[in-house]
Amino acid sequence: MRPCGRDPAPRTRRAAAAVISTALIAGISCAPIAGPRDPSDPWERMNRGTFKFNESLDHWVIEPVAKGMDFVLPDPVERSISRFFENSRIPIHFGNALLQFKPVSAVEDLARFLVNSTIGLAGFFDPATHIGLEAHQEDFGQTLGFWGVPAYPYLVLPIFGPSSPRDAVGLTADTFSTVYPWFIPIYASFSIGVGHRLNWRSLALDQIAAEREAALDYYVAVRNAYLSYRENQVRDQKEDETDDEDLYYIDD
Repeated sequence: MRPCGRDPAPRTRRAAAAVISTALIAGISCAPIAGPRDPSDPWERMNRGTFKFNESLDHWVIEPVAKGMDFVLPDPVERSISRFFENSRIPIHFGNALLQFKPVSAVEDLARFLVNSTIGLAGFFDPATHIGLEAHQEDFGQTLGFWGVPAYPYLVLPIFGPSSPRDAVGLTADTFSTVYPWFIPIYASFSIGVGHRLNWRSLALDQIAAEREAALDYYVAVRNAYLSYRENQVRDQKEDETDDEDLYYIDD
């Protein structure tokens, strides 16, 4: 998937995006996979090896840094940083809403970007939500799904974690649609991206720890929640935020 006032990003999306950001590809597990294979995950052996490496990376590097950020930065500051990055992604949502023939969502996205970029001081604040402009989460992976491109097979990507070939293509397209890389050097853009991921991770420390403890097979829990959520996004089904304990693995 803390709020102080109305946060434009649901808690489930924040927490889940943090899980997704911890994944890095590395090697293939030598251990056999127990039980029947999921037809949506024919590359399970490779994906499990990747996932194991990702978890180690998170345990030894990402989580400690995120805990340091959480200790140093007050929660309202972390949420303001998240709003800034979310605001920078609104042009992505706007363009994909148009490609999916959703003019109302596109107009609301454009209005949110204008309001939050000006009155909201580059997005650190969110006056758009308070005046009734709804936030939307449309990306190019969803656009491909809208046009009939299937999501399977499941794939774990470097850095970005749970994905699929369709969503990997979408991620590449969306990356080039982000606002700030066009105005700053590439090394600065990379630093901003890392800071964004770490900030998301620091906001989700407690939720992710609880879900890791509760899951019988964390890999399967992440995979199933990701595939289900992405399918719901393509179909425009919104998550039930009264029952968000099962949605902590969702990508943003």
